[in-house]
Amino acid sequence: MSVAIKANRLTPYMFLAPAGIILVFALLYPIGYMVYASFLDWSPSQRIGQAEFIGFRNYVNLWNDDAFRESFWVTIRFAAIVVTLEMILGVGLALLLDRKLKGMAVLRTVFILPMMIAPIVVGLMWRYMYHPTVGIFNRTLKSFGFEGIPWLSDSTWSFIAIVIADVWQWTPFIFILALAAMQSLPRSALEAAEIDGANEWQKIFLIKLPLMMPVLIVTLLLRLIDAFKVLEVILVLTNGGPGLSTEILALRIFRTAQEFQELGEAAAMSNLLLMLLMALTIGMFLYNRVQEARAARQRAAAEKDDT
Repeated sequence: MSVAIKANRLTPYMFLAPAGIILVFALLYPIGYMVYASFLDWSPSQRIGQAEFIGFRNYVNLWNDDAFRESFWVTIRFAAIVVTLEMILGVGLALLLDRKLKGMAVLRTVFILPMMIAPIVVGLMWRYMYHPTVGIFNRTLKSFGFEGIPWLSDSTWSFIAIVIADVWQWTPFIFILALAAMQSLPRSALEAAEIDGANEWQKIFLIKLPLMMPVLIVTLLLRLIDAFKVLEVILVLTNGGPGLSTEILALRIFRTAQEFQELGEAAAMSNLLLMLLMALTIGMFLYNRVQEARAARQRAAAEKDDT
């Protein structure tokens, strides 16, 4: 009997074993390989077994590298700005379009089109629009008698340019998830708020947003992780320039490996980025657990009042 019970307990793990083995080789092995490579003075001209083991020298070099620190802070600033704007715009659009109006299905479809376009195409499209002479923005400004803006040749404007392009492409991602979360809210809570005399703003800030918070936290985390890894659009738009004004960490890693031929240093940068993203993920996961528990209590209270 005990043997049968043990076999039943092991059955789920046996079904999960193939996926677990694939996960180890597809995820953990490359991460371990990258960690090991970060302790080497390794160039593409040699096999990894021929590379010299240098310990933490790559990490020390990065700590003393002004260009790396500049790229790191550009990445932090870029991620913070674009994710904040995208969350505000995405949730705002979801609140605006969460109603039964004619043509609303068409509008929703139009709003999600940008996120379906390949990043390289997005970069090329915005590069043409930012062109100093034939781009639509400067042509429009000049038609009204204003001077053209040096979108991609000025450090301040080039940073604004990549922010605009990213917000345009990824606000629909926030919009889709926020709208889905909003449409799954319990109607009883909203109806109870209407009976109590709550206006539209009170329903948004006291009912809808608190109940949506667990979904919004996960959405924020997914978008934040992706913002730290964006590469193609910036590579096509500015290639990190002028200077280092738009060189985010992903682009710095790419250049270190491809142009400077320093694979060990690029691996060290990747590990630092991975640790940062892991810290953000764990922090947001813990916060999300707290918000989920709070939302569950609010739902239970709403259902109790409804009965």
